[in-house]
Amino acid sequence: MATPIPTLTHGEVSIRPIRLRDAKALERELLDNRGWLRKWEATNPYGALSFDVRASIRSLQANARAGFGLPFAIEVNGEFAGQLNVSGITYGSLSSATIGYWVSERFAGKNVTPTAVALASDYSFFQVGMHRMEICIRPENEPSLRVVEKLGYRYEGLRRRYIHINGDWRDHFCFALVADELPIGVLRRWTDGRVPAGAGSVPESERMAARVPGTHPA
Repeated sequence: MATPIPTLTHGEVSIRPIRLRDAKALERELLDNRGWLRKWEATNPYGALSFDVRASIRSLQANARAGFGLPFAIEVNGEFAGQLNVSGITYGSLSSATIGYWVSERFAGKNVTPTAVALASDYSFFQVGMHRMEICIRPENEPSLRVVEKLGYRYEGLRRRYIHINGDWRDHFCFALVADELPIGVLRRWTDGRVPAGAGSVPESERMAARVPGTHPA
């Protein structure tokens, strides 16, 4: 069952449904930020595929109509700034989903990404009815690790060779929150300064394990 995709705003940052008319802006941002984004982009392990921006948007929209995703555009003061996708939505006894995102380099370090993730997390918890939200991040992706640390997404472990990124299977750190932990919501907890100290940090032993393939304890 499809879930409505709203426009959500906090301060200068908004997330809204991505649309076909975003194709030109999206393609421009992807090209202009190629060096910034390439090393974090999901790739096809069976060979390179041509990338059609409009086809990608249509695919996201079809997935949303089937009830499996919520594809958002991120805007700053009305300017296209990136994408956020709530994917893998599962209802029933699992009631979970995953959040993935990117922003253009010029918006990095300005709290755009944590604001967008917090908005999407709260909507997923309190409107869609998700019990658990997950974010998986490459150990080398320090900007993204700072996002989950700010929001207090709890570290849950290292997943070996989890997603095909930039031409190879890459390890990822996994973070999650469950609705029971957040009666006031992700955004309010963060903006009120109530995220528990160290809630989103990765233990140093786990960081060291991620640097040496095959050494992570069972």
